[in-house]
Amino acid sequence: MKLLTKANEASLPALYANEKVADPIVQVKFFTPDSSWTWYATEYDPKERRFFGLVDGHEKELGYFMLDELASARGPMGLPIERDRHFKPCPLSEVS
Repeated sequence: MKLLTKANEASLPALYANEKVADPIVQVKFFTPDSSWTWYATEYDPKERRFFGLVDGHEKELGYFMLDELASARGPMGLPIERDRHFKPCPLSEVS
């Protein structure tokens, strides 16, 4: 499965576009099927292939993450990170 489709990319605002938005919309969700890590993307820079959003791992924090790192990372059982194809965009407050 492709981690980021053209439709996903088109739905994501540019980096810093949501700086003054109190509750930005999460457009894409990524997860590890063999652990509890989840990434919620609210912004994206296609040149750098860099996202901004919520990372829910050992702790929950807002920050940057790279598409290439998601594509190459593996969970503890060796499974790749996946895009949640059934995720519906929603405000960040609904996932945090």
